[in-house]
Amino acid sequence: MAIVIQPFSPVAFSIFGLDIRWYALAYVAAFVAGYFMIRRMAASPNSAVKLSHKQIDDLFSYAILGVIIGGRLGYVLFYNLSYFLAHPLQIFALWHGGMSFHGGLVGVILSVFMFARRRKINPWQILDIMAVVAPIGLLFGRIANFINMEVMGRPTNVPWAIVFAGDINVPRHPSPLYEATAEGIILFAVMACLYRFTNLRKYAGALGGLFGVGYAVARIICEQFRAPDVQIGFLTSWGLTMGQMLSGLMLVAGAIIFAIAMRKKLL
Repeated sequence: MAIVIQPFSPVAFSIFGLDIRWYALAYVAAFVAGYFMIRRMAASPNSAVKLSHKQIDDLFSYAILGVIIGGRLGYVLFYNLSYFLAHPLQIFALWHGGMSFHGGLVGVILSVFMFARRRKINPWQILDIMAVVAPIGLLFGRIANFINMEVMGRPTNVPWAIVFAGDINVPRHPSPLYEATAEGIILFAVMACLYRFTNLRKYAGALGGLFGVGYAVARIICEQFRAPDVQIGFLTSWGLTMGQMLSGLMLVAGAIIFAIAMRKKLL
């Protein structure tokens, strides 16, 4: 038994012959939601960092570039380097998909440090408020993955297994929806509660570190149901995936950042 779904078109709609894809809309929705949430958080009396509207505009300009450049380069380096070495122009074909969250995260961190350095603001305080809203972007991104039939799950016989009509008739875990729930909805609820009901925002870097730990745990668990990338497969005989390896490193880094932040040593 499985749930049969008609494949979705990757194109949401067209304007004057220009195709607008669901993946692009997911990024737009994520940035718009994050922008207004950060404006509201930065204006709160309890906020650890005060940013003007102009500074938030500039911050998002940096962050958007960090996400796109870092996410694409991360995918190229971590997931399909041999292909892109043979077809270098395809690196710029973002409309074909292929973005790495871990690469995008590194890109955002670097862009925030560049932004903060020029304005003499503690970058860790900015990363903390961005960590609270980041799961919203993950939610939209994973839904777009599902629509595009990307990063689908491993074969299974659970009652909620998905088969896309016309695709290979193998019921699979709807792993993008698992990740949308764990990395998006649940992680957002946890981060929002930590920001709202604890004093962790007073420790620069603490929330950012916990986001790293939370995402890593959610991703490692969800990868148990997600099929490994075809061009890579499993990294070990016991089933380690690239996503799990990168998330494991992220978990360690997040825990270290949190521990240092709680000692108020992140400046």
